[in-house]
Amino acid sequence: METLSDTILSQVIRRRPENSHKGTFGRAVLIGGNAQYGGAIIMSAQAAASAGIGLLTVITDPRNHSALHARLPEAMVVDWQDFQLIDEIQKSADVVLIGPGMGLELDSKLLLQSILNKQTASQWLVIDGSAITLFSRQNKPLKYPERTIFTPHQKEWERLSRLSIENQTLERNHLRQQELQASVVVKSHRTEIYTEKNIYKNPLGTAAMATGGMGDTLAGIITAFIAQFPDKEQALCAAVYLHSLIGEDLSKNRYVVLPTELANQLPYYMKHFEQ
Repeated sequence: METLSDTILSQVIRRRPENSHKGTFGRAVLIGGNAQYGGAIIMSAQAAASAGIGLLTVITDPRNHSALHARLPEAMVVDWQDFQLIDEIQKSADVVLIGPGMGLELDSKLLLQSILNKQTASQWLVIDGSAITLFSRQNKPLKYPERTIFTPHQKEWERLSRLSIENQTLERNHLRQQELQASVVVKSHRTEIYTEKNIYKNPLGTAAMATGGMGDTLAGIITAFIAQFPDKEQALCAAVYLHSLIGEDLSKNRYVVLPTELANQLPYYMKHFEQ
């Protein structure tokens, strides 16, 4: 097992080339946010934009569109009932994030199935939140597991792995990850990352980050890093580490760190660590 440090940030975050455009930094599609949990996908979108994604499209319940436009005019917005347009947009995505605030209704299940079925060989898929629970209820393999990342908290990992929280050891978690063949980020006080060959431990994290939306923010950062940086395993590790580093730094003079506050700091930290 490897313990992460800020070295991973300098290894991953590169100075942007002068001759570049928005397409240079990746195209991401974020899917989630039912009528009740629209804030989740908005926080994911804010984090992805702040972490440098070039082009960002959010597919969500129409009742969230005005709030998203007001909060993040940089994002394009699509009705998550418009399956024809969703199909067209998915084809152009480098990374698709699905799940934050998505809910467990039948429409959400059908949307997840469609995204899973239409994942392309060159496309990365990040499965978070409600989509993890929905996926755990079906008996269907991933189309491209080597290009898929699950980001469960421990209870979601329990559903996906069939391991009770008290039985979630390094060895058992890694064995289950090997069966899934996808990378897994098990979020906890000390988050662990399981990939095909390696296990990483994040030594950072603070109780000040224990608030709703923190995982949605992490999912957005992971999506942006996977889209932008070539070494995907390192990019995943850097996203997890940076999320906690900012949270710890902010907690030095805050009792609680809000996810939106954390997201606002991303461009400054990335600038500090760029090589």
